[in-house]
Amino acid sequence: MPSNTDDKEDRSRLPHAVLDEQSRILKARKIIALVGEDRFFQARRILEIGCGSGVISSTLARLGQPGLAVHAVDVTDSRIVTEGYEFVQVKGTELPFESESFDIVITNHVIEHVGDTAAQLHHLTEISRVLRNAGCAYLAVPNKWRLVEPHYRLPLLSWLPLRIADKYLRLTGRGSHYDCVPLSNRQARNLFELTRFKFSDLTTEAVRETFRIEFPDSFLGRTLGRMSIPALVGFFKPLIPTIMFRLEKRSP
Repeated sequence: MPSNTDDKEDRSRLPHAVLDEQSRILKARKIIALVGEDRFFQARRILEIGCGSGVISSTLARLGQPGLAVHAVDVTDSRIVTEGYEFVQVKGTELPFESESFDIVITNHVIEHVGDTAAQLHHLTEISRVLRNAGCAYLAVPNKWRLVEPHYRLPLLSWLPLRIADKYLRLTGRGSHYDCVPLSNRQARNLFELTRFKFSDLTTEAVRETFRIEFPDSFLGRTLGRMSIPALVGFFKPLIPTIMFRLEKRSP
C-alpha cells in the first residue's frame, strides 16, 4: 500500500470492516435513496469497492431489478454474506474491470483507507475510468473534523498531525500507527476537482434519510422524512460525522 510519509516506516493498513449485518442492510437502503431510486432500478451493473462484510453488495443485488449484476472488490476477504454478487480480491487501488463498465460505483468509507493523497487520487481516477459516462458514484468518508474518530473511538484523533496521532494511539494502547486518512469537505472537493468529477454534496440529505430509514417510527424520523433539511442541520454541517457525495463524470 502507498505510504503516508516519505520515510521507510511501516504504514501498513488494518482491516476495519463493519460486520453488523442489520446496519449494513440499512446502509444499502440509504445508498439507494441517495443515488436515486430511478437510477438504481435502471442500473444493469453496479460495483462496490471495499465491500467488507458483503452485506451491502448482497442487499443491492436482492433489491435491484432482475438481471442486475453486482460486483464487489476488497483487499481482504472479510465477508459474512457471499450470495448474489461476484467478488474479486484486489491489491491497492487498481480495479480489474474494463473502462466504462458500471452504471453505479459505490465507495463507502474506503478512500480514507487507501493511502496518501496520491493513492486517493488514483482511487478516484479508477472509479472515473470504470464508470459509464451517464453513471454515478456514491462516496462516503469520515469527516476529518468529527469529534470522535470512528475507527479507534478516540476524541480528535483525525485532527492531529500523523506523528502525533501515532503517539496518541500508542499511549492509549489502540495500535502502533494511525492507518486512516479522513477528509474534510474542502479536501474531498479538491480531490474531485483534480479528477474532473462533478459532485453533489449529499451530507445534509443523508441526515434526513438516516432518520427516515433507520428510525421510521420516531418523531424525528416521521418529521424529517416529510420536510426539507432544517437550517440548523446545515449550521452544524462541518461537524457531521460522515460526509457523502454523488459523483458524475464531466464531459470531455
